[in-house]
Amino acid sequence: MSIKTEEISSLIKKQLANYQDTISVEETGTVTYVGDGVARADGLENAMAGELLEFDNGVYGMAQNLESNNVGIVVLGDYTGIREGDTVKRTGRIMEVPVGDALLGRVVDPLGRPIDGLGEIKTDKTRPIEKKAPDVMERKSVSEPLQTGIKVIDALVPIGRGQRELIIGDRKTGKTSIAIDTIINQKDQDMICIYVAIGQKESTVRAAVETLRRYGALDYTIVVSASASNPAPLLYIAPYAGAAMGEEFMYNGRDVLIIYDDLSKQADAYRELSLILRRPPGREAYPGDIFYTHSRLLERAARLSDDLGGGSMTALPIIQTQAGDVSAYIPTNVISITDGQIFLNADSFYAGQRPAIDAGTSVSRVGGDAQVKAMKKVSGTLRLDIASYNELASFAQFGSDLDAATQAKLARGERTVEVLKQGLHQPQPVEQQVVTLYALGHGYLDSLPVDDILRFESELANFMRANHQDLYDQIKSTGKLPEGDALDQAISSFKDTFETSDQKKSTAADQDESQEAEN
Repeated sequence: MSIKTEEISSLIKKQLANYQDTISVEETGTVTYVGDGVARADGLENAMAGELLEFDNGVYGMAQNLESNNVGIVVLGDYTGIREGDTVKRTGRIMEVPVGDALLGRVVDPLGRPIDGLGEIKTDKTRPIEKKAPDVMERKSVSEPLQTGIKVIDALVPIGRGQRELIIGDRKTGKTSIAIDTIINQKDQDMICIYVAIGQKESTVRAAVETLRRYGALDYTIVVSASASNPAPLLYIAPYAGAAMGEEFMYNGRDVLIIYDDLSKQADAYRELSLILRRPPGREAYPGDIFYTHSRLLERAARLSDDLGGGSMTALPIIQTQAGDVSAYIPTNVISITDGQIFLNADSFYAGQRPAIDAGTSVSRVGGDAQVKAMKKVSGTLRLDIASYNELASFAQFGSDLDAATQAKLARGERTVEVLKQGLHQPQPVEQQVVTLYALGHGYLDSLPVDDILRFESELANFMRANHQDLYDQIKSTGKLPEGDALDQAISSFKDTFETSDQKKSTAADQDESQEAEN
């Protein structure tokens, strides 16, 4: 058998053409354990905390425990395809997510992958999910309002841009509804919204997305969904991924509203991960760093100084309580991190007070500085009025003879409680809220039956828009009440034409009688 020199030379030429002088060196490890969304691997001596690691089957993991003889990895996906003995390699990248305008209007998972069926998200920008919060000197004080469109919040527990305001209450008391209504109210306010759904049913997230789409709010919103069917690591990183997406806008001078719904489920997911990673359990089996888990997330919400562009990120974390117990471990942790809380009372909710905000327990520690002057003026005594009404009402049910002053206070309190009721997905502009509360505080509602209050409010708003839009514009542009008695005259002229339910019935009865007489 003879070998031709032409064949040998062609083979050599082919080998030389494909020759590469760069040597690829990858640090790899071997999986020694896998289960419950967690893997352990040895051999990754130089792995970094939070580094992205890749398994043989293409699934990624994040280095979490850096121990002397192995690395604890949380698997960010389906771990059932990983086996002991598989290879895992370092990527050299800290865990990051895609960011930018391309994500607006989309529903993504905590890794930034689209899950809404609308195709690929085209962006080449990424940010690490973990980032140090802005320092004290990089921030400035909260002085601009973030209007929620909900009367009781904007009047009693106002929120400023850059604030962290906790929404807390039992399940099914309207926490998510407040968050969704706040997003809807940001239309035309130059505000980017991010809604992070943690541990919720996919059908629930779908309903929220459809609500945002119906009210035109999805165009400026990013929805990050880590549903109940996802593994615990995705539930744990979801809020950090949302914060990273928000920081991209904040550091470019934009205003961002981010909602974490809810951090109770994230805490449960982190507890599950920590126990599987064999970290020592603490109170209620939560790991010792559960406070740090939430504090390093919420501290990233800030209003940046002018040198950094003046952007802001306002955080509304949600916490679920058991039987209204705000003194439990996770609620007290998050209360101590945030700048106030909006407490939802289950008893008020079932009694028909929607939104069921407890004015006595709810507080905003910085939002008052960002409240417009007109709102501050008309809502000054509102909290005291509600507190004194609740106190009087509890005594009045035991006694029948009440003096005129007490009866007047009770009547005003009933109307105050009625005015603060608001329908679902019906946020109101601040100028409309101011006029309504002005009418309440100046006694225009005192003579009306309680059942007619909300109709009076609605018809007053329509009357003002049709006949006195200039007063609305003045409140909106200046943030102050109109000078003189223009507002009083407008409300008085409307009230003179307003018919109560009893008047309508008597008018209808008179018409029926006259018709019968004619026949």
